Amino acid sequence: METIAPFDVADYLSDPETAQAYLAAVFEDGDADEIRSALNDIARAHGITDLSRETGLSREALYKALGPSGNPTLTTLLAVTKALGIRLSVAA
Repeated sequence: METIAPFDVADYLSDPETAQAYLAAVFEDGDADEIRSALNDIARAHGITDLSRETGLSREALYKALGPSGNPTLTTLLAVTKALGIRLSVAA
């Protein structure tokens, strides 16, 4: 019997351009939970341990902020996006 592994979008986000396009698409809808979830997916693809080292935030703090019930602060959001090589911008 063949088993099927569960789908995890993080498996497809190791490429920075793909991660950026994914996050941009999620930002178009503007749903905070979806944005947090997308950042979680990209962070997992990048590696939480590496991200922790690059941001100066503990792994636990990252899991809490980006997890299902998380609500990352602006400081955390900026640290994470900077470490992931993602630049946020505003357009009219």
